[in-house]
Amino acid sequence: MLIQPKRRYQITTNSHHRFRKHKNLVSTLEIEKPDAVWVSDITYVGNRINPSYLALITDAYSKRIVGYNVSKSLSVDGSLQALEMAMDNREVRNYPLIHHSDRGLQYCSNDYQKLLKDNGISPSMTEKYDPYENAIAERINGILKQEFDIARSIKNFDVKKKLIEDAIRIYNNIRPHLSNHMLTPVQMHAQNKLKRKQYKSKKLNNHMIVQL
Repeated sequence: MLIQPKRRYQITTNSHHRFRKHKNLVSTLEIEKPDAVWVSDITYVGNRINPSYLALITDAYSKRIVGYNVSKSLSVDGSLQALEMAMDNREVRNYPLIHHSDRGLQYCSNDYQKLLKDNGISPSMTEKYDPYENAIAERINGILKQEFDIARSIKNFDVKKKLIEDAIRIYNNIRPHLSNHMLTPVQMHAQNKLKRKQYKSKKLNNHMIVQL
């Protein structure tokens, strides 16, 4: 009855660049409310004939996807559009917000960092080559690919975008999370009383807390 994960790997992170890389601000942070920490990632959802990429921004507390963009390239434009959508959807603006990502070129670029700075959002980045440092983002990628099959082979790009849009709508509004006390991401995002379930990663240092 379990969904069999598909083994497919495509590199979407280029951390060998001239732009500044930022410290990890969330490794020991207790996240107790929505719109306090966003996690970002880019995942490959295409194939060799029709490459496409999904840029995601997810609220770390509620697991709600607050911004996304589907594009045909790894240019910074897709990540910027996902960030702009997230900022439009931001409900609480009266306390600090951290944006956590890997050290990819898109997130370190001048345009992306300027947009964060202009909106008072603090940048945070992974410091090791370990997926546990951005575990929530990696987990959401897996859910969308394995449960919603968003990486299926579809030639028409507009159809691909519609498939992903529908998957994110269902994920946010209908799919419950065990770590959300069986609330959907939208339900969890609408309150700030419940504590998220979490565990410590053995792959990182003893102080690193992974929250899924």
